[in-house]
Amino acid sequence: MRLDKFLKVSRVIKRRPVAKTVIDNKKAKINGKIAKAGTEIKSGDILELEYFNRYFKIEIVDVPEGNVPKDKAQDLVKIIEVKELEIPEKEELF
Repeated sequence: MRLDKFLKVSRVIKRRPVAKTVIDNKKAKINGKIAKAGTEIKSGDILELEYFNRYFKIEIVDVPEGNVPKDKAQDLVKIIEVKELEIPEKEELF
C-alpha cells in the first residue's frame, strides 16, 4: 500500500491530500530514508513523521488490503515516540 493511502486508512492523518502534502515537503521517513507518497510500505517499517508541531515515530504493525473500520484503525500502528517540535518564530520584516 502507498504511504499516503496508509496514513489515511490508519487515521494517522485524516485526509489523503494532507498526507501527500506532508510527504512532499519531506516530513516523512521510512526506516530512516526520506519517503515519497508512492513509497510501498510493509509491516515492521518504522515511520518518522513531522506533522504540525509534533514529531511521531511509529511502527507499522499491519498493512490492510483496503479500508478498515474506524475502531480497527489503531491496530495498524504502534506509536513509539511523540514529542513537541520547536518552531522558530518568524522575524519581523519591518
